[in-house]
Amino acid sequence: MGGKKKLTLKQVERMQTRKDEEEKEKKKKEKSTGPKEKKLLGIVSPDPKNEKLVGELKKMSALTPYAVASRFGIRISAAKDFLEQLEENGVIQLVSGSHNIKIYKAD
Repeated sequence: MGGKKKLTLKQVERMQTRKDEEEKEKKKKEKSTGPKEKKLLGIVSPDPKNEKLVGELKKMSALTPYAVASRFGIRISAAKDFLEQLEENGVIQLVSGSHNIKIYKAD
């Protein structure tokens, strides 16, 4: 039989004025900063012919898409493409893999 008691008229008026003031401040901030620009993330894989990158990869014991992506700061999908290109060029060799993950080693 309980429940929350109704607010008094004075309390309702105070809440309404606070909400109005907050909305005005938000509108001012939105107008002053302007629209935000979206930052597009590039999905560009590194150049497989770059000797410096290949040299760094040869230092690693096992090459996985996650390891390459974290090392070079690229997306995992780009790292997968990069590793596939290196395998086609004969720089690295596929050791083991499934449809989820592939493990390579440097030759």
